[in-house]
Amino acid sequence: MFEKLLENGFQVEIHSHAKAILSVDFPDAVTELESVISTLSIPIEEIIGSGGGETQGTQRLRNGLADAGWKKMNFVVEKRINGIAREAISHEIDHVKMFAAGVIACEIEWNNKDPFYDRDLENFKRLHADGAISVGIIITRGTSMQDSMRDMVYRFAADKSLNSHEAVETFGMARTARQKKEVERRIKSGLSYEEAWATHFVSDKYGAATTHWAKLEDRVHRGVGNPCPLVLIGLPASIVTFNENIDLEKIIDTEQTMVETGIVSPN
Repeated sequence: MFEKLLENGFQVEIHSHAKAILSVDFPDAVTELESVISTLSIPIEEIIGSGGGETQGTQRLRNGLADAGWKKMNFVVEKRINGIAREAISHEIDHVKMFAAGVIACEIEWNNKDPFYDRDLENFKRLHADGAISVGIIITRGTSMQDSMRDMVYRFAADKSLNSHEAVETFGMARTARQKKEVERRIKSGLSYEEAWATHFVSDKYGAATTHWAKLEDRVHRGVGNPCPLVLIGLPASIVTFNENIDLEKIIDTEQTMVETGIVSPN
């Protein structure tokens, strides 16, 4: 199951009999997910230009799922006494699809604060307990991507000769006084400007407290979301591409437009 993803370096972890459920009742769901996810690529410029928020690459993933029928859905669980509504709890899930055998729910956590995993897993747990979903799926940054993020950003900085605050700003990335100070502090410890900038950028935008595989795996292994059947999918470093010469300023402008129009939320 998910062999195509595994062959391409994606991480896949399956819990609570999700493999049996998907293979028997939802083979089409597996095929659709593989078809959309396996084609994903993210130019390094989008990782830089997103400033740590959701990349245009993950928006393409969302659009691909939506085109395949995986739409946003708001589940409302209502308690009634003698026909009178007493209380209701809603759970909004970004990607949901109904199949003949039931419903599959999917969330993409590219780069939120890691407590968002608690929200997702608890939502899946409650919805599964209420019979609303059969399986919950979370797609996030995989181990190889998280571990390689600093090296990938450094490669970008070296390729583009981002060797000073002025060079970074000329390239289209505004720097705050705090960010400049942090880079200068790292330079004093012996790093080159490119190394210092890349190290600070990753720490600031894609740090340990954001959503990545280790944070998700830790929660699931502690039982968060149990007993909902779960599939965890980690995006690998291999989907990040270089030398596409994409206009970074255009990416930043597009990212700001998506935030302003509510398509994505600021990080």
